[in-house]
Amino acid sequence: MTSETSLLVDSHCHLDFPDFADELPDVIARARAAGIGRMVTICTKLENEPRVRAIAEAHDGVFYAAGTHPMSAGEAPMATAEELIALSDHPKFVGIGETGLDYHYTAETAARQQESLRIHIEAARQTGLPLIIHARDADEDMARILTEEHRAGPYRCVMHCFSSSAELADAALALGFYLSISGIAAFPKSGAIRDIFAAAPRDRLLVETDSPYLAPPPHRGKRNEPAYVARTAEIVGEALGMSLPEITAQTSANFDRLFSKAAA
Repeated sequence: MTSETSLLVDSHCHLDFPDFADELPDVIARARAAGIGRMVTICTKLENEPRVRAIAEAHDGVFYAAGTHPMSAGEAPMATAEELIALSDHPKFVGIGETGLDYHYTAETAARQQESLRIHIEAARQTGLPLIIHARDADEDMARILTEEHRAGPYRCVMHCFSSSAELADAALALGFYLSISGIAAFPKSGAIRDIFAAAPRDRLLVETDSPYLAPPPHRGKRNEPAYVARTAEIVGEALGMSLPEITAQTSANFDRLFSKAAA
């Protein structure tokens, strides 16, 4: 058996979603067979944290993070930094979020999203755990808030499922943050996104599925699952001039550096 440091990491998936309810052990087994050593399953509403935690507790190599997704910020109770910090006591709790800004469908809650984001940043700052950011159609506000908060006190961060502008990528990288590659980057018409990853430092890249969403070719349009992160890594690796073993080793090392609590 190869060591976990030579295996891919799905740095962002949603194993608690109903899409996996009837076959979660099989989904995790397929990931193992595909060379995925570790997974981080993400809780998007704090009320669901016990369920997500239980999944991580039940499976070796599965870790978790929790926060309030920006699209839920308008309806979910506002999290407190203290609540998020308390969760960090769990040995498998490895990140804060996902949080962020989404003005595509929920622009009317922009002010509340921004307040929630700043609370999550404070929790990341105090715990030292990485912040997990969702950004859509909010590049200017996102870059401004991340930069303002970093000046107020440093914290670590990954821009999950990055598919925003080169300007936001540059702003995030300038702060020392990471960019995560999802199945979007493997779509044939995503050349501009692949160019952003190709221009980024290799030691700031992660890979993820965001499953059950965004399956890469040839599974596009179907339910995504952690096993498919290998296909995303293979396709995007070609665009970066990296073999699958090379991008596996690089992104696994990057994950260990950022998500140090989950390091193999």
